[in-house]
Amino acid sequence: MYKYYPKKRYNETLRFLKKHVPTNSNLLDLGVENPFSKIMKEEGFKVTNTSGEDLDENLAPIINSDCDVVTAFEILEHLLNPYTLLKNIKANKIIISIPLRLWFSPAYKSKTDKWDRHYHEFEDWQLDWLLEKTGWEIIDSKKWTNPVKKIGIRPFLRLFTNRYYIVYAEKVS
Repeated sequence: MYKYYPKKRYNETLRFLKKHVPTNSNLLDLGVENPFSKIMKEEGFKVTNTSGEDLDENLAPIINSDCDVVTAFEILEHLLNPYTLLKNIKANKIIISIPLRLWFSPAYKSKTDKWDRHYHEFEDWQLDWLLEKTGWEIIDSKKWTNPVKKIGIRPFLRLFTNRYYIVYAEKVS
């Protein structure tokens, strides 16, 4: 299924996760099991994934979870309504990562998979505001680039333009 693993993204995400979440924590990882959820399990985290349901329509996995931490790694950009999902999380801690909107590249849309589309391509302030409006306080955040091994103007811009944004937030209301 996966042709390659985004090593830099996975390494940065794992480092950030370990900085903020003890490995004995119960995690609800939004999205189906994937290579990164397997890595989290190998690192000692107790991970449960959602089952592929449409999280815009079905919040049962979030509402019925008694997890310590919710993780949403490159998930929110696929939702039409991340506000409702974030408002309904019962856990007091969340880690979210998103691909940042790039001014030199259009929003991502798979031609073959209707689930693999970005409805939102956030700027960092937009995710920050969404979290604030849904009762979360950002404790820590980080951005990083995602250079590609290609020649051209866009690959050159990716050398120094941040592509990913990750936040650790705690519930305040």
